[in-house]
Amino acid sequence: MAKKEAAPAAANAEAKPAGKMKLIIIIVIAVLLAVGLSVGGTLFFLNKKDAGADEAKAEASAEPAVPVKQAAIYEELSPAFVVNFNHQGRARYMQVSVALMTRDQAALDALKVHMPVLRNRLVMLFSGQDFASLITPVGKEMLRQQATASVQELAEKETGKVTVEQVLFTNLVLQ
Repeated sequence: MAKKEAAPAAANAEAKPAGKMKLIIIIVIAVLLAVGLSVGGTLFFLNKKDAGADEAKAEASAEPAVPVKQAAIYEELSPAFVVNFNHQGRARYMQVSVALMTRDQAALDALKVHMPVLRNRLVMLFSGQDFASLITPVGKEMLRQQATASVQELAEKETGKVTVEQVLFTNLVLQ
């Protein structure tokens, strides 16, 4: 009987190391599987985030680019323009300080070459006005718009493009 008892004990002794080995293999596989799933999930979500960014970039590039408006550049014309009027038998005067607003420095530099012609146009425009209409705010605004149109016409003729966006009156005195 001792032999019978010895045989199951020997089988039991062999089973314990094999069972421990199986347990170790299962734990190693579970750890590797957990690490693999963790790395795979991280890469999946990071790639999904990058793909969303790529799609946003693709959509942004597909849309027509909105031109960025350049900063305004102001060129003060000095000295101020002084013109005289004869209104109801009295001598009247107008002094106007003018600034040109543009967004292209190179085009403004090209226009500066023609500054004598520009000043002449503005003097002729200012002196041809009716003093009574210039007293009103509407008359002053109309004069400013006429000056803008005149300067833009000259710029188009001389430089090939409308350089000046607006003519601004920085000071206007009537007496």
